[in-house]
Amino acid sequence: MIAPDYPEGATPLDPNELAGLKHRHITTQAELDELEQANITSGLLWLSRTRRKDVLTDGFAIELHRRLFGEVWNWAGTFRTTGKNIGVDPMQIGVRLRAALDDALYWLDRGTYAPVEAAVRLHHRVVFIHPFSNGNGRHARILADAMLEKLYGVDPIDWTAGADLMKMNERRAAYISALKAADRHDLGPLLAFAGVAEKP
Repeated sequence: MIAPDYPEGATPLDPNELAGLKHRHITTQAELDELEQANITSGLLWLSRTRRKDVLTDGFAIELHRRLFGEVWNWAGTFRTTGKNIGVDPMQIGVRLRAALDDALYWLDRGTYAPVEAAVRLHHRVVFIHPFSNGNGRHARILADAMLEKLYGVDPIDWTAGADLMKMNERRAAYISALKAADRHDLGPLLAFAGVAEKP
C-alpha cells in the first residue's frame, strides 16, 4: 500500500480510505499525484463540455468530485464518514454543504457580492466543511470557478499563479495561511490571494 507524503495543510487519509485506491500498482506519492492529475484533467474536460447550470446544488458538487477523482478512488463523490483534523462532523456534511450552496445561490440572485468575492466565499465554506475524504481544496477551487464561468459568465480565478498548490512552496503556504485566516472570519488574505483588491 502507498505511504502518502502529505504537504502542509493536506488531510491525511486513514487506512480504510487508502484501501480505496483503485490502482494497486501505485506505490509512491509522485505516481499518485500523476494519476490524480490525469483524472482531474479528464474531470475538467467533462466540466467544460457539460451544459448543466445547476452548479450550486449538492448533486452537482458530488458529481464534480466523482468526475475529478473517481478514476483513482472508489470513495470519490461520497461524503466522508470519519472525523478529520479539519472539517465539520460527518453527520453535518449534507446539511452544511446544502446551506453553503443555497447561500451562494442567494448571493447570485441578489448581487450580494462581486462575482470573484462570491466564489472565494463559496470556496472557503466548502473547504471548511471538508465534505470528502480527500481532494477538498481542488474540488472547492474548481466548483468556485464553475460558478464564475457558468453562472456569472466571468473568467475563473488564477489560484496557482504558475505554482503547484499540491507541493509545499510560497504560494501553497500563502493559500493555507489565507484559509486559516478565513476560518477566523478574516477573509481579506484569501480575497487578496484570489486577486481581489481590498476596498479602501
